[in-house]
This record gives sequence, structure tokens and C-alpha cells, in this order.
Amino acid sequence: MKNNSVSFVFFGTPEFAVGVLDELENRDFLPTLVVTSPDKPKGRKLIVTPPPVKVWAEKRGIPVFQPQKLNEDAVSRIKAENSEVFIVAAYGKLIPKSILEIPKHGTLNVHPSLLPRLRGASPIQSSILSEDKTGVSIMLIDEEMDHGPIVAQEEFSGLPWPPKASALQNALSKEGGRLLAETLPKYIEGEIIPRQQEHEKATYTKKIEKEDGLLNLSDDAEKNFRKIQAFDLWPRARFFHESRGKRIRTIITDAELQNGILVIKKVLPEGQNEMTYEEFLRRNP
Repeated sequence: MKNNSVSFVFFGTPEFAVGVLDELENRDFLPTLVVTSPDKPKGRKLIVTPPPVKVWAEKRGIPVFQPQKLNEDAVSRIKAENSEVFIVAAYGKLIPKSILEIPKHGTLNVHPSLLPRLRGASPIQSSILSEDKTGVSIMLIDEEMDHGPIVAQEEFSGLPWPPKASALQNALSKEGGRLLAETLPKYIEGEIIPRQQEHEKATYTKKIEKEDGLLNLSDDAEKNFRKIQAFDLWPRARFFHESRGKRIRTIITDAELQNGILVIKKVLPEGQNEMTYEEFLRRNP
């Protein structure tokens, strides 16, 4: 079977999904349709902005479908593709059974953790916060969250641990796309039998909230360092610095853990440019 003979619809929205698509394209896999979230206002000026996956698809002339809800009309549109399989990577919405079961070979998901560990919404940040390793899993989606059988899985060790979330997200999206591309033809041909997860070993992640990024610099150094690394994209690790009767909200943009001590290297104070931590302390004694 030639790679490009596999017909699939792709569901995804953010940069992680783009990384998966890039790796699929590198191996001659292209979706016939991309399903992604609607355009949304972003930034201080609330400019309506397309999701990254839409931008990727339009550059390649691939049709894009952006349903507000996955209702009966959406089911009809997606079903019309007559795809062999659906692929999901960080779509951002729950996909109903009526869609999951459309293709003959089901719906595969690229999940950035070693399932059954770290099921849920924040596996990348959660692995940095609490794990010593991670990887990617290709799983067959069922009606429960990250619960379905594993088609392929691979541990990842390509970055010093704990890495920044931005670096890990980029690496795992590429690893996930590569693993999916290697697995997909074999799975379609029936050469891979999905295996059930060991559900009793499952762990779960939570949705990251803005307040999770607030640090107490007197807390455990490794705990704080892991937060800085995990939250470098959002909500960003920050603390409040008292100076001359003012509380300055300060984002930590770069830090290291040296012999168990947190060494802050660069910060971004509220209303100011990024600077070294030493310069910040001089300006704000």
C-alpha cells in the first residue's frame, strides 16, 4: 500500500496538530478534509484569527470544515468524505460516537503521553510537573477519555529533563506524526492489533488554570523550576516582587536548577522589557 492511498479526515486545532500534519506530509500522507475549531478573537485588539491547522490546510489547498457543533449537519459533511480512518490530534472538542464510528477503521488519536498515564487535557505540562519521562501514544478512540486501545506507543528521551513545554510540545508533535505515519499502513492492513490499556494504572491530568502559574519563591526549588518549564507557553510562571511600596508582577522567562537551587536568569516585569534577574533586582531593590 502506498502511503498516499490512505484516505483520512484530520481533526485538530493548535500548533501541536500542525506538527503532526507536517510529519504526515513528509511521508506523503495528506487528509482529504481538515476539521478544526472556528476562527476566534485573539490578543488585546481581539482580532479574529484562524486556528493554526486552518492556515496549514489552506496553504495546501485542502478543504477546511469549522463546525460550531458536531451536530447532524456536521456528521453528514464528514461522512461524505468516505474515509477509511479519522485522525485526531488536539482537536479541542469531544467527538460524538456518531462521528467516531463512521470510518471502517475507526478514529485514531495522537496523545502526547505514555497511556494510560496522564489521560486528559494537559499531558505535556503534567509530565513536566510530575514525571521523569514521557512519550507518545497512538490510540483507537472510544467513548471514554483517552481510554481506547493502544495501536502504537513510544517513549521519548530527546530533551534534557524537565524541558520547557514549548520544546516538548514541538518534539512530541513530530514524534507523534512520525509514529503515526509508520503505523498507519500496517494498521489499515490489519497487521497491528490494538491492545487494551492497563486501566488500573491510569492517571489523570487537570485543566491548567491561570492561577497555577503563580509561584512562591520560598517553595521547593525543583517544584518551582518544573512550574517555570511547564508553564512557559501559558499561563507563564510568575511572582510578585515588593519594591518601594509597589507589587510588581514578574514573569520568569528563563531559569536553571543548580545543585538543588533555583537560579532565575531572565524575567519579564509588568510593563517593562525582558531583562536579566540581576538587572531587575538593581532597578527594583
